[in-house]
Amino acid sequence: MEKIKVRDSVGAILIHDMTQIIPGVIKGPRFRKGHVISEEDIPVLLSMGKEHIYVWDQKPGLIHENEAAERLAHAVSGSGLTLDEPKEGKITLMAAHDGLLYSSVDGILALNTIEGVILSTLHNHYPVKKGAKVAGTRVVPLMIDEKVILEAEEIVQTFTTPILEVKPLKPAKVGITITGSEVFHGRIQDKFGPVLRSKVENWGSTVLEQTYASDDVSLIQGSIRDQLAKGAEMILVSGGMSVDPDDVTPTAIKEMGAELITYGAPVLPGAMFLLAYMGDVPIMGLPGCVMYSKTTAFDLVAPRLLTGERLTRHDIVKLGSGGLCLDCPVCTYPHCSFGK
Repeated sequence: MEKIKVRDSVGAILIHDMTQIIPGVIKGPRFRKGHVISEEDIPVLLSMGKEHIYVWDQKPGLIHENEAAERLAHAVSGSGLTLDEPKEGKITLMAAHDGLLYSSVDGILALNTIEGVILSTLHNHYPVKKGAKVAGTRVVPLMIDEKVILEAEEIVQTFTTPILEVKPLKPAKVGITITGSEVFHGRIQDKFGPVLRSKVENWGSTVLEQTYASDDVSLIQGSIRDQLAKGAEMILVSGGMSVDPDDVTPTAIKEMGAELITYGAPVLPGAMFLLAYMGDVPIMGLPGCVMYSKTTAFDLVAPRLLTGERLTRHDIVKLGSGGLCLDCPVCTYPHCSFGK
């Protein structure tokens, strides 16, 4: 690149976007890469604080920031992502559909360790809507040695899964069993079922059946087996998850031969959460907090299961870092620290 004075730049071709910032009004490119500077542009550039500009001085082995950002963006992108056009040397990656963002923490770290390379993303397992911004990438210098980008591309190839990917939530047929003698005998109105039905439907799934069982192991097991026989692809069992003598839901699930993943999660609210599998069908035991707290361990785990991920106990215990809900007066999840 060659630096020249703005007052002498009429006819010069810009080799990068020129950003204009007017507080409270705009922050964006006033002049785009490739713009031919005219006499009328000089006062504008000077008002932007530009006394000098760079003009092209091509050297072998160097590539422009826009090309570098595009190559980085393509390298890290898996399925479910779209890219915008380069803007001020940056590429924004957006969700192509609703789902969960899966990001490789190790891959992001490896790329950002390379001098001059920047990849900034949302947290792993972040729920996103179609069109939402999920990541951005660029390089620091205006021109960068192509070997740096080649190194980044080679690092990406060492990972078996994409650095970034948005996985859709697959529609599932969900069976719900509401436990508790007080509901089973009609002493109180069921408040748990409507909450679970709303969450299931918001995730794009359907309630196959909702049944009631008293605090009896055989009744709870019978309800689960019936729903499995009818084709349930996920089972939710609400209540009966504490240490009270009448709370037998964990016993019922364990003694029917399910593979227990965890009884307990380092998440508040949701510490008494249970996850098990009958074959490939996940069964979740849901503590009472799911009924009254807007966001719990259930909201962190269920969407991941709906992407087709099979979780281990290690996956659950990792939720401890960021697993504390602050019980904000107005819940803004997922735009908060919970689950991060």
